[in-house]
This record gives sequence, structure tokens and C-alpha cells, in this order.
Amino acid sequence: MMSPGFIFATGIENSAPTINGGRTRMDEMDKCGHYHHWRTDFGLVQELGIHFLRYGPPLHSSLLGAGRYDWSFADETFRDLKERDLIPIVDLCHFGVPDWIGNFQNPDFPDIFAAYAQAFAQRFPWVQLYTPVNEMFICAVFSALYGWWNEQHTSDRAFVTALKHLVKANVLAMNAILKVRPDALFVQSESSEYFHAENPRAIRPAELANARRFLSLDLNYGRRVDSEMYEYLMDNGLTREEYRFFMRNNLKHHCIMGNDYYMTNEHLVSEDGSMQASGEIFGYSVITNQYYDRYRLPVMHTETNLVQGPRGDEAVFWLRKQWANVLRVRNDGVPIVGFTWYSLTDQVDWDTALRENNGNPNALGLYDLDRNIRPVGVAYAKLIHDWCQVLPTQSVCLQVPVVMPSEADQEWARRQRAHAYQTRHETAAPDNTE
Repeated sequence: MMSPGFIFATGIENSAPTINGGRTRMDEMDKCGHYHHWRTDFGLVQELGIHFLRYGPPLHSSLLGAGRYDWSFADETFRDLKERDLIPIVDLCHFGVPDWIGNFQNPDFPDIFAAYAQAFAQRFPWVQLYTPVNEMFICAVFSALYGWWNEQHTSDRAFVTALKHLVKANVLAMNAILKVRPDALFVQSESSEYFHAENPRAIRPAELANARRFLSLDLNYGRRVDSEMYEYLMDNGLTREEYRFFMRNNLKHHCIMGNDYYMTNEHLVSEDGSMQASGEIFGYSVITNQYYDRYRLPVMHTETNLVQGPRGDEAVFWLRKQWANVLRVRNDGVPIVGFTWYSLTDQVDWDTALRENNGNPNALGLYDLDRNIRPVGVAYAKLIHDWCQVLPTQSVCLQVPVVMPSEADQEWARRQRAHAYQTRHETAAPDNTE
């Protein structure tokens, strides 16, 4: 049995929200050329020495209707991933839904999405790692609080509605996938945020924002929210029965807490509640420790990047800084199991957070859009080569029990899945009583 050890990963950017009242689909896999170059892209992943890829089929074109799916693109790409023995961390919903669903205000979305997730797992039973819904908090904020994407609302009630539907979809999808793959593992790729008070009068709004940042993971992991956030949820449309649903569904024992961190994840809050980017103040290690102290789960750094600037080494410097933070988190005793540079290639229009369809390339990738390697790609390949044999030997017990795609049908893997099924049903986690 091959053990991949520490999870060094990258990803294919597959955001697909809508803007302009739903008339424009910001499909990053299209903008970045992946639909045409996917074989080349998978080959580049291997050239870097990477075994793990955050990747998923485009939801908006795969989910045709309730119970109706088009797997044509997924069949080709996932067959190729399996033949290459690349391990996908399957990203099933990344900021957008099909036009016929509308947006994240639709209460039918969670059940429809869970059925889709189960159908995917049945079609690709060798897949073990999933991120069912990517960055639930950011998706709800950008879609329903800032008014940037999808429903483009700007109210607390719309935010709570989007959030509860996104988290419920994630929870139901995890349960649905576990029925097919009992040893499935879920990497919750979620933005790790912090809000700094600009002055003493801004302490109160900063405290509220710092409490609200935990809502998606609190609900997802069945952790009771604090009293002020409970009132906030109730005042904005969450029912007691909906809240009890989240408290009853505790799947923490199948989860890895993915923490995404960018230069834009820290914010400066003014006394009127308005915010602006503060740049890096605390950094990844400080904020990740806050999240770990709250949830006590294995951690993975699931997204980071920085634009390659005029000097050419800006992204390389950021990679080194993030890696130093990963080692700091590990040395602090936090069980951190992986790191990700996101994404494999440059992205398009993220300079406006996908709010404008300008077609502007953003130099964020390990490769540019012509598939030429960037300096950060060279640096990441060297980092992986230098560290891949060191980290696993430091703490073998912290390795994630991943089954390689090439080994999914072997007898020991079938026994592992059977044992996971039996264990889950005999020792299921009780309702949360925190």
C-alpha cells in the first residue's frame, strides 16, 4: 500500500458564479482554457511532483435537472485522473448553481445537490476525498450580503438564507456520499478571516464580524453558536427546527478543516461597520490556531496565492511565507496535514472578484495561461521535493488514510471501506451537546 504522506496539492480553478442578474456566467474553467487543455493540465500537475488535485466537474452544466445529470466531461477527465493515479479532492459546488435552480435563496437546492453528490459518488466509487461545497461563508457573503454574485442581495436575511442552504447542502451531501463510500473524507475548504478594529469605537462591529465568520463551520460541525449569533440567526429567518438539524448532524469525525488564507482575508473595521482590506497583520498561523482552538480538527491549508508582480518574485516570497506559517502551525502542535497553492494556472477576472466580465488574466498560477511555468511553480516543485520525505517521518500517525486511485479495487481497500461502514453505524457520533 502506497502512502502519499503529507498532502501537497494544487487545484483547477472552477468558480462559476453568475453576475448581471444571472445573465452572465463567470465560468473560470472556460476562461482559463481548462475545457480545451485538461490533459495538458493534468500532465503539469504530475510534472510538479503533486499527487493531490482540488478538482470537480462544472455543476452548472453537469446538473441538468432534479435527478438528471450529464457526466460526459466528468467521465473523460476522471478516467484520466485515475489512469494517472492522481488523487482528486472533488469540489462539487464552487460559488454557483445551474440557471434552472436560480441561486442560493432556493430552498430546494440542498436536497437536489445531495442527490447529485450521491450520484457522482456512485459513478466514481474510487474517489475518496471531497469538498462538497467550497467556501460556504464567502459564497453567502458575496452572493447575499455584498450583492456581488448570484442573487446579488445585500441583507442579513438573504445572507442567513444563503448560508443555511449552503451548509445544509454540504451536510446532506456528506451523508449521501458516505452511503456510497463509507471511508470518504471531507476537506472543508473555508476562508479563515479576521476583522481588526480601526479604533476603540469600532471594537463592537469588529467583534460581531469576528463572531459571524464562524457561522458556516459552527453549523457544519454541529457546534452551538454563541447567544448573540443565535439571536442573529433567529432574527434573520433561521428556524429552531433548522438549527436543530445542524446540531443533530455531527460528521466531524469524517472531516479535515481546510483553512484558506489570502492577503485579503484580514479586514479593518470602521465604527460604522464598513470594512476595507487591512493586508496581512496576524497571518495564517495565528488565525488558523484560532480556528483549531474552536473545532479541534486536523487542518489543511487549502488555498493561497499572490499575483506575480513586476519583480517576478512576489509570489515566490508569498509561498515561502505561507510554508513557514504551515511549519509554525505544525510546531505549535496543530495536526496540519496538507498545503495547497491555488491554482495550477493563472486565473481571469479575480482582480474584480469576478464582479466584472473583463477577461483580465491574473498572474496567480503555478503556470500562466499558455501553460508556461512561473517562478512560483519552480519554487513549489522544489519545496515539494525537499520536504515530501521529511514531514511524514516526523509524525506518521498524522497521515491521512488515503487510498490511491490505483488501489481502490484491492482487497485491503474493500475491507477498509467495509470496516468504515461498520464503525460508522456502530459508533456514530452522538448529537452535539456542547
